[in-house]
Amino acid sequence: MNEILHILDEYGYAVVSAVLSADDAAATAEALQSVPLSGAGTRNLLEYSWCRDLVQRFRADSSLQAVLPPTTVAVQCTLFDKTEDRNWLVALHQDLSIPVEARTDHPSLAGWSQKEGRYFVQAPVGLLDRLLAVRVHIDDCGADNGPLRVVPGSHRHGRLADEAARELRGVLGEVICSVEAGAALLMRPLLLHASSKARAPRRRRVLHFLFGPASLEFGLRWQHAV
Repeated sequence: MNEILHILDEYGYAVVSAVLSADDAAATAEALQSVPLSGAGTRNLLEYSWCRDLVQRFRADSSLQAVLPPTTVAVQCTLFDKTEDRNWLVALHQDLSIPVEARTDHPSLAGWSQKEGRYFVQAPVGLLDRLLAVRVHIDDCGADNGPLRVVPGSHRHGRLADEAARELRGVLGEVICSVEAGAALLMRPLLLHASSKARAPRRRRVLHFLFGPASLEFGLRWQHAV
């Protein structure tokens, strides 16, 4: 088995260095200047051609090809832009919602919502297990800048209620994910994760790409598929 795939299977996350060069990170930062934000970021970056170009670049990256086979598509890219003025914390959770084209009635689907004019639904565990987040860092993120804290191996325990999630964190422990600019943190959506406010706030921009299978069950269709 490919080493990154093995790490993802065992721990639910992995860090891959230099998926963007310093010049590419700088160019992406410049492109982000023209993206209108409401609050701490936006979920709709795949609407931009430069963002779709990044998807193709990641597909061609030899270090990512094993985790991004041709059968997968990018279905969302979210910007998280943490600054001194926008310095937030995120409680322990799993990523359960996916972006879809329209609402569909099916007993396996629940937790419908609308965000930024788009439909989201909480997907069944079998689908969530097939998804991968690729969190590309535009800026360095050290231990004092509000990095993700993850619970290794928690993705193997299915969907967890809040109390069960906290208990599992107590058993498995937490890891702080410091990530350099241009590197990517790969993670499974069911991996328990959280983040604190930055203690020494500096700008921390992350592009959170979500990849999944090209076609969906339950009558669902992706909003975007790149």
